[in-house]
Parts: sequence; structure tokens; C-alpha cells
Amino acid sequence: MAVTVRIPTTLRPMSGGAKQVEVAAGPLRDVIAALDATHAGFAERLLDDEGGLRKFVNIFVDDDDVRYLDGLDTAVEDGITVSIIPAVAGG
Repeated sequence: MAVTVRIPTTLRPMSGGAKQVEVAAGPLRDVIAALDATHAGFAERLLDDEGGLRKFVNIFVDDDDVRYLDGLDTAVEDGITVSIIPAVAGG
């Protein structure tokens, strides 16, 4: 089986317009690497220069924010949905 990654509208040009992409299960860092391998540019948009999650990107494994789990080491098992949610700011 695989993991489903939900792609936000702002990043869909990198996924060829796909709303969802399936990649192999594993730690979140490997899920992002697999996503980037099939759709180049995702790692650069999601990760900072040190390889950590960018401040203004939220990633949820099922309904849980990975910042409150194990971050990029969060286990993502087969059949799980990963949602990428860009932070919204404004005034």
C-alpha cells in the first residue's frame, strides 16, 4: 500500500495539477523525499536549508500536526493521509 499526500492548491503546479499523490510509507522525511523524487521541488518548498520543516508550512499526519508528534521522524504507515497546509497570515 501507499501513503496519500494531499497537495494544496498553491503547490499543485509541481504535482502536475494533482490534488493527491501516492508515495511509499515510512518516516515523514522519507515521504517528503519520495514526493520530491517524483515531483521535483517539494523538498525545497517544505524544508529549510538545515533540512527542517519550514516555519510557515504545516504538515498533518491524519489529523495530527507533526510538530506535536516526532516532526520529520513521525512514522507514516500504509493507508495514512498526509496533508500539506501552507500557513495563512495577514491582517
